[in-house]
Amino acid sequence: MRLLTRRFLIGGLVAMPLARATQAALVQYALSPTGTSVGFSFILSGVAQSGTMPIQSADIRIDTDRLQDSRVTVVLNVAAARTRLPFARGPMLSESVLNAQDFPTITFTSTRIQLGPTGRISEGATITGDLTVRGVTRPVTLQANLFRKPGTKADDLNVLSIRLSGALNRHEFGASGYPELVANMVSLNIRAELIRRT
Repeated sequence: MRLLTRRFLIGGLVAMPLARATQAALVQYALSPTGTSVGFSFILSGVAQSGTMPIQSADIRIDTDRLQDSRVTVVLNVAAARTRLPFARGPMLSESVLNAQDFPTITFTSTRIQLGPTGRISEGATITGDLTVRGVTRPVTLQANLFRKPGTKADDLNVLSIRLSGALNRHEFGASGYPELVANMVSLNIRAELIRRT
């Protein structure tokens, strides 16, 4: 019994520095308010439409040595969403679609980052996470590309640009209003500039 307890203690002491090292490798980044946009598109009566939804808050922690260990949580402000077609905004925020009154935010929390074939996030990487819309949480996978600022050195990671794209079926989240007018699928196109916090 003493031998087992001693082994557990030694194992715990060995694991502690490793946990601290992993935690220390995560660097916090902030979103640039001018270089970030969350766009979405949908089909209304057979015609492609688009809109934007502002980011309310973001917690972005990047492991520059192991990008697959990075973490992202983003909260979107549903009530402030806009569409290029003004009269489509009201129905979109209504109770039968996004129900902005009862669910004023949409949240995405990453659960897995898979790098591209060459081990980079700039070539075919994916980010899988839990998306919560109208209180319903489902997994979604987004295509991801992460780049350094043009003209910077390879080790200069102070400013990064990320592009995310993907699609979701709105009915899976209960946003099923106006099915005779609006198509099932909604496409996402997200561009963000990340600034390393000092």
